[in-house]
Amino acid sequence: MAGTKLIATNRQARRDYDILDRVEAGLVLRGSEVKSLREAKVQLADAYARIDGGEAWLVGLHIAPWRTAATHSGHDPERRRKLLLHRDEIDRLRARLDQERLTMVPLSLYFKDGRAKVELALAKPRRKGDKRQAIAARDARREAEQAVGRALKGRG
Repeated sequence: MAGTKLIATNRQARRDYDILDRVEAGLVLRGSEVKSLREAKVQLADAYARIDGGEAWLVGLHIAPWRTAATHSGHDPERRRKLLLHRDEIDRLRARLDQERLTMVPLSLYFKDGRAKVELALAKPRRKGDKRQAIAARDARREAEQAVGRALKGRG
């Protein structure tokens, strides 16, 4: 995509959850956080989003302190960060979270036209057996693709 620079992805979320829907949200950040993001000093693995008091928040996102920021003007690496979504989006997400017992997890963090964005997923947690089935299906698909590739090479 033009004007988009990927910062981090949450590969663990794709393994542990069935992704049902995706939404893009902006982030309210401080200056030192933006500078740390530009250096990709971020961890998404334990992060999740929640809706409190009609506002969406990203919890558990770790943005490392910027290396040259003074201690008094830096930021707390684990603080809650507000998500920028339209009111109707927040209401729609809250309704689905409550009715379908879903979770909101971040899939990726990126800059889009100079602004930090997070891709959130409405997801349903997978059980241990579901994870095994997903891994087996992925392996079977990969083997089939490899067999087709070998067959095509043999003909050519």
